[in-house]
Amino acid sequence: MWDFSLSHAFKLMIQTLPFVIFRLFVYFTIVLAYIFVTSLGAGIGYGIGGFGDADFQTSTSLWGGGLGFTLTAGILYFLREYLLYVVKAGHIAVMVELLEGDEIPKGQSQIKYAKQIVTERFGQASILFALDQLIKGVLKTVTGLVQSLLSIIPIPGISQIMGIIRAFLRVSVGLVDEVIFAHAIKTKAENPWESGQEALVLYAQNANKMMKNAAWLTAIIYILSFFVFLIMLAPAAAIIYLIPGAWSASGVILALLFAWAIKAALIEPLAIACMLQVFFKVTKDQAPNPEWLAKISHTSDKFREMGKNASGWVKQKFNQTNTDLTISNTKEVK
Repeated sequence: MWDFSLSHAFKLMIQTLPFVIFRLFVYFTIVLAYIFVTSLGAGIGYGIGGFGDADFQTSTSLWGGGLGFTLTAGILYFLREYLLYVVKAGHIAVMVELLEGDEIPKGQSQIKYAKQIVTERFGQASILFALDQLIKGVLKTVTGLVQSLLSIIPIPGISQIMGIIRAFLRVSVGLVDEVIFAHAIKTKAENPWESGQEALVLYAQNANKMMKNAAWLTAIIYILSFFVFLIMLAPAAAIIYLIPGAWSASGVILALLFAWAIKAALIEPLAIACMLQVFFKVTKDQAPNPEWLAKISHTSDKFREMGKNASGWVKQKFNQTNTDLTISNTKEVK
């Protein structure tokens, strides 16, 4: 049915417990920030509304809460590079090390060790973020190519089920893009752009298995997230009751935020642990297929952009090496 072991994934989650706790802290801090700033905005709006009638007070409370929510979302938008670099990529780095049979050095925290690995492989957070955006674009192209191949297969009713397949594949891309990072960490690649291209070709030539497993995991993620959402409705309603001038619909929004935090902190890394197993299993001892390399290069401008960045990275490393040698020789002369 699928090519991963849930028990192994749970084991990885336990082995990376410091990161799991860190993720819970980060994502629930985000939820608390939403609650605090939205409540503050609603409270200010409620106070201003006291100068008018009840309808005016309700309106100003809604506007204040809405502005507070929007302000928090805007701030978090600018922190997305940090979340990807330290939280997501860092957790993947530790998982890869453990899957490869390596151990975390004793006396060193997992989070610090993971940041060291990510920095070695990808450099700055902005580079990893730019790579992530290009990878997502290429994955959509690969998904489109696979869909085109499926659509010409003479299977009765294939056109009717393609809509469902497309919906699952669009969501599953969010799982796969982080797995591409794992390839650079596993192979200890010095050029993240070149490694990303290689991993994408390996993904494309194994797309059927990767997409099948991603679809299963996507279904599992959203079923679990839905149940978490239902459970979180009660505490969300209790919190909303305490916010001045709050409207009933905000309880659903808050429950969604709670469910999102649980999903991001616990459910998604479990799914990533499963996808890492699949990717490493199906790509073991494989080399990138030249046909797929040519096909993706022809159809994806983002893939070609990754190639240009890969060449630029080599030049950057070459120039840095020459600079270091010059400095070293200058010191020796002195």
